[in-house]
Amino acid sequence: MVELTLPIIEENTTEMTNTGYRALLAQREALEKQIEELKNAERGDAIDWILEQMALFDVKPEDLAPHRGRGPRKQSGPVAAKYRDPASGATWSGRGKPPRWIAGQEREKFAIND
Repeated sequence: MVELTLPIIEENTTEMTNTGYRALLAQREALEKQIEELKNAERGDAIDWILEQMALFDVKPEDLAPHRGRGPRKQSGPVAAKYRDPASGATWSGRGKPPRWIAGQEREKFAIND
């Protein structure tokens, strides 16, 4: 007799569990729908408040972008020449690798004094 009642109890337990589980899933779905509706309703109010605060404190959208690094690099233009080759008239600013005509020589004799 014990063998006959156990399978019946297991079937009933499984049915109850599935029914309860399905009910909980339905509740979750209803809650998620309710949450989404409320979020959408309150979103407009939040946007209005944010825009009001931005106007009050004169905040622009670009002010909200995260700053990375040290900021924008300066764009430097061409550098004035400091040295001139008397033979060819070629010039060099003193930056970077020195040209052949000045490499290994005293730079003072090639200096442009203007």
